[in-house]
Amino acid sequence: MLEKLVNWDTFLFFLINRDLQNKAFNFLMPIVTDQRNWIPVFLFIIIALLWKGGHKGRMVILLMIPVILLSDQLSSSLFKPLVDRLRPCEAYGDLGMVNMLIGMKTSPSFPSSHAANSAAAATLLGHYYPRFQWLAIIIAATVSFSRVYVGVHYPFDVIAGAFLGCLCAFSIYFSYELIEQKSKSANR
Repeated sequence: MLEKLVNWDTFLFFLINRDLQNKAFNFLMPIVTDQRNWIPVFLFIIIALLWKGGHKGRMVILLMIPVILLSDQLSSSLFKPLVDRLRPCEAYGDLGMVNMLIGMKTSPSFPSSHAANSAAAATLLGHYYPRFQWLAIIIAATVSFSRVYVGVHYPFDVIAGAFLGCLCAFSIYFSYELIEQKSKSANR
């Protein structure tokens, strides 16, 4: 069973990384996958939430901190060393089989921290701002897809990362809601 999953994962990786190659994606996906390029977007969201979001906007910003910290630390510090899966660029790069569009990464592959963090942020933002839910999901999915396209993750890495990110967002959100309810009950 596990061997079949790994075979499917590898098949899907090469389908995305090699067979879907095109000039537009070869230009766009390295930009999408670089976290530094998202700083202006994050700053815009923070400013918009502070300026127009009122109490809810400030609360979302404050909740985003533990959500991202949790998803990032669980993916990078717990699961990556525990699973210790080679990245596809390491496993197949020397054979010339991977279309590498960014520098080769040497940290473990599973799960994708980019996918975990972007899914965590999208889940939290989508929960509090349903009007923007699809935009947040599309951005997180595009970031996740870019990680496979540029050659640094397998598809199951980003699926697991996205799942982990969603769980982190829901756990922080529900913890916050529980604390809020208990606080309101205590103040009555």
